[in-house]
Amino acid sequence: MIWQAVGSAAATLTMFGFVPQIQKILQTRSVKDVSLPMLIQFSLGVFLWALYGVHIEDNIVIFANVISLTTLIITMGLYFKYKGKDA
Repeated sequence: MIWQAVGSAAATLTMFGFVPQIQKILQTRSVKDVSLPMLIQFSLGVFLWALYGVHIEDNIVIFANVISLTTLIITMGLYFKYKGKDA
């Protein structure tokens, strides 16, 4: 039971790890300090974790990584929206 709580806490922190970056991009309308290769690499990693979660039938792993991937996709969308608009 304790490990499920630890896993849930870790998943929550990971799921929303990119929300502050999204807020900063929206606030500044700038992505000059955001690394696209890092976003792509991290997205591939969480996608593979989600697949692994499906394989081991672990809903926490699946859910956390799907939400994480969603925030990364939003971040990448904002990256392309604001890329080139930096002063």
